[in-house]
Amino acid sequence: MPWQYKLSYLMGQPIGISFINGQGTSGVLCKEFDGKIQIIEYLYNTQFAIKQYDKEIIQDIHGFPSCQKQPRLH
Repeated sequence: MPWQYKLSYLMGQPIGISFINGQGTSGVLCKEFDGKIQIIEYLYNTQFAIKQYDKEIIQDIHGFPSCQKQPRLH
C-alpha cells in the first residue's frame, strides 16, 4: 500500500520514515498539511523537536511494530 494512504491510520503513532536520499528518521506523526508532514522527534535528555518534511522527499513510511514479550534475562 502506498504510504500516502496510511497517513490517517498512523496519525499520533510512532513511525519510521525513509527518504529518497537513503536517510531516515523516526518520531510520532503529528500532522499532514500543504504537501508536508509534521512529526515530533526525540533529540536528547528531555528535548524534542517538531519537524516538517516535504512529501516529495519521502520514499516510505511505516508504523512501528508492536513489542513482542521477551523472556526475562537473568
